[in-house]
Amino acid sequence: MASGLDCDSLTKVYSGSKGRRALDGVSFNLPSKGVFSLIGMNGAGKTTLVRILATQLQPTAGRASIDGLDVMKDAKKLRDRIACVPQEARTAPFMTAKQTVLSYLLWRGVGYREASTKAVEALSMVGLQNQVNELNRKLSGGTRRKVLVATVLSSDADIIFLDEPTTGLDPISRRELWKLLTNLARDRFLILTTHYLEEAEELANAIGILHRGKLVGLGTLDQLRASVRYQYSLMLSPGQEPPPVREGEVTTGGAGQTQILTNETEAQEISKSLLEKGTRFSLSRVSLDDIFFHIVHGGSEEDSQP
Repeated sequence: MASGLDCDSLTKVYSGSKGRRALDGVSFNLPSKGVFSLIGMNGAGKTTLVRILATQLQPTAGRASIDGLDVMKDAKKLRDRIACVPQEARTAPFMTAKQTVLSYLLWRGVGYREASTKAVEALSMVGLQNQVNELNRKLSGGTRRKVLVATVLSSDADIIFLDEPTTGLDPISRRELWKLLTNLARDRFLILTTHYLEEAEELANAIGILHRGKLVGLGTLDQLRASVRYQYSLMLSPGQEPPPVREGEVTTGGAGQTQILTNETEAQEISKSLLEKGTRFSLSRVSLDDIFFHIVHGGSEEDSQP
């Protein structure tokens, strides 16, 4: 069987949208392993793409397959391998955390005794071992999100869709979940959407950038860095005078800090000058946040060509 996630000219037009394409000819191919993260602004098409790949939505045109299984023609076979946490998913307030996971496993055909054991194990994996029998309505919004994540972790599915899984989680819980997802991705394929670019940077083996229904960037973090004009970032503390910059972009943030985006050679020269003057600064490779802004708002170097 062919291995990998393959999309060919995927297009989706919703009825009543006056022909606006939620997805506009999206094509790519990736290995079906590790973590694939989709990022983009609201309305970029992330959830639409995830729903199509998860066999929940029919594309208007184009095709997609995972490991040779077509998302339309082989939907039943593919669903046996899939588990999802949709963005709009909610826990039933009258059920406990354990009952939520247990009922999901029973629906998947797991026997009661095994399902009960797996439910407790999965809730423990997300740090809810002391809230197994708590009613969902008594849990915080972030904790209820953890319960939903536990449902997919409890399954034997090897393809897991997570649509903004850490929304509502505090920073510590978010990082705990990152560690869990990293371990999970060693033998499963995770497809997740997120608004936290640091999350995609931390977790993803491959990152896809969607903008207005089009795939405008795809690759590893290093490959995306190579697609933009400047790969280095210097940050100057508020009140520090920026030096002359021959090749690069200089911006000042709302807190008064100055950022210089430039190439490696210029970064070395500027750093030397700043060190000689005793200027406080930091130097790093551009972050996914910088890359995303440049590709979506400024265009990559290739995109800027007429």
